[in-house]
Amino acid sequence: MTHPIDLIAGLGVVPVIAIERASDAVALADALLEGGLPVAEITFRTEAAADVLAAMRDARPELCIGAGTILDRANLKTAIASGARFGLAPGFDPDIVDAAKTENLPFCPGIMTPSDLTLAAARGVRLAKFFPAGVAGGPKALAGISAPFAHLGIRFIPTGGVTEATIGEWLALRQVIAVGGTWIAKTEDIREGRFKDIAKNAAAAVKVAKEALEKRA
Repeated sequence: MTHPIDLIAGLGVVPVIAIERASDAVALADALLEGGLPVAEITFRTEAAADVLAAMRDARPELCIGAGTILDRANLKTAIASGARFGLAPGFDPDIVDAAKTENLPFCPGIMTPSDLTLAAARGVRLAKFFPAGVAGGPKALAGISAPFAHLGIRFIPTGGVTEATIGEWLALRQVIAVGGTWIAKTEDIREGRFKDIAKNAAAAVKVAKEALEKRA
């Protein structure tokens, strides 16, 4: 089985999803798979997150599912029990990083400043979420912030304010393995059953990301 981070790096894009009903989980999974995007970050921003992960795990095991917005050990424990194969957080909490390492869960904590990155690097973090990427200054900001740490080989997944139009700019940075995108499967699109649109968004994002990765190869 492909390692989750290798899969994400190969695709170049991860859909970041806040889904309200577990009953929509399989239809959402099918839309992503139809669009050629076999990965999903289900955020713990809704009460349905754990049930959604479990439903996807059981019904569509070919979809690599991860948990986002892991803010405490309870989130982490629930995510793992529900089938999450990787995890992300908006910020850096050394306790969660250590717990994820103990559980052998690939985990990507969030950073926004050189100070955040210093603390994360000291804890052994080599994959970080740059968040909120747009507000923090975009690709130029990440290039500057990460430059002093380049020798450590730290890689990034920018999320927050990324759009299909800016995928190429982000992936032009070799330290960026993928971008996280909320536009692919918006909460309202899921709620209103627009799964065909989600499949189209996924396919378009995969195409743009693939072209960007090929350019830097």
